[in-house]
Amino acid sequence: MTDSRVPRRRRFLVCEPRHFAVQYAINPWMHPDTHVDVDLAQDQWRTLIRAYEAHGHDVAAVEPVPGLPDMVFAANSAVVVGGRVFGSLFHAPQRRPESTHYDLWFKTAGYDVHRPAAVCEGEGDLVWTGRYVLAGTGFRTTREAHREVQEFFGHPVISLTLVDPHFYHLDTALFVLDDSESGNNIVYYPEAFSPGSREVLARLYPDAVLATRDDAMAFGLNSVSDGRHVFIAPQAEALAVRLDDHGYVPVPVDLSEFHKAGGGIKCCTQEIRS
Repeated sequence: MTDSRVPRRRRFLVCEPRHFAVQYAINPWMHPDTHVDVDLAQDQWRTLIRAYEAHGHDVAAVEPVPGLPDMVFAANSAVVVGGRVFGSLFHAPQRRPESTHYDLWFKTAGYDVHRPAAVCEGEGDLVWTGRYVLAGTGFRTTREAHREVQEFFGHPVISLTLVDPHFYHLDTALFVLDDSESGNNIVYYPEAFSPGSREVLARLYPDAVLATRDDAMAFGLNSVSDGRHVFIAPQAEALAVRLDDHGYVPVPVDLSEFHKAGGGIKCCTQEIRS
């Protein structure tokens, strides 16, 4: 089955963790007295970039800014579909200045950027499936932003309610395995969602790969797939086995230093879809 999975070349936007630290607490993973090994974080981050490039993906980078320790989590900066950029408006005031720097990068690269009126945290809560946008709410991005996203992109937006604060963003509880029309499928942790949202996901994706709480707590759901290769936290061993059984190729990349801030592989990766 593995040979039938076809990777698609991706373009990613990232930000070096030069100023990464845990200086405040805006999710259950963060504790301001936590020591962060910045050298280790940079080594882990570079390993992720090398893994992307080794698998044929293009990587662009935003310059990090002193005083913005979470700017490394590029996924939260925007969602890009069809070359159109829907920017971010962060819930936490500490992160709001990040939007300006990401917006400037997109504008310099020739993109128009839509500034949201409602709180919206980019690909953290907005997951493009190739058919529609799965949109998380409950802790950060608001339902008002979901409506704004639908009006901007003209694609259906399906709201999903998150109920466990450990999974404060949709990309900590769900990721897309394949966004092609023929193989569209996802992985998710059901208990991160409200009962109604679980029913919606079960109807939309009857063949989805279901993850356990251990998988999710290991940041196994904060993964990136190119349709064949799944860049995944090595701590999510059981999930990697299930993915292999479904014909995908797990590519373990350890970003454990970023777990101290509630982030992982996907958090560090913004996809630019032309």
